[in-house]
Amino acid sequence: MLRWHLQQGRQVIPKSVTPSRIVENFDVFDFELTADQLAAIDALDTGIRGGPEPEVVTRETFGLDIPEA
Repeated sequence: MLRWHLQQGRQVIPKSVTPSRIVENFDVFDFELTADQLAAIDALDTGIRGGPEPEVVTRETFGLDIPEA
């Protein structure tokens, strides 16, 4: 996914604390995805949200107390 984002001109901020994963995250500059590979990844977007709409994610909706710092 990191390579796909880069080729789409998007900024990427990978996150990991595992040294081996950090190395893998940086190992995206020595190859490019083909046009077919980019299209296949693009086709994964069905336009249907897999989770709740952001505006309904509230403490009241999910009944979770968020402690004050």
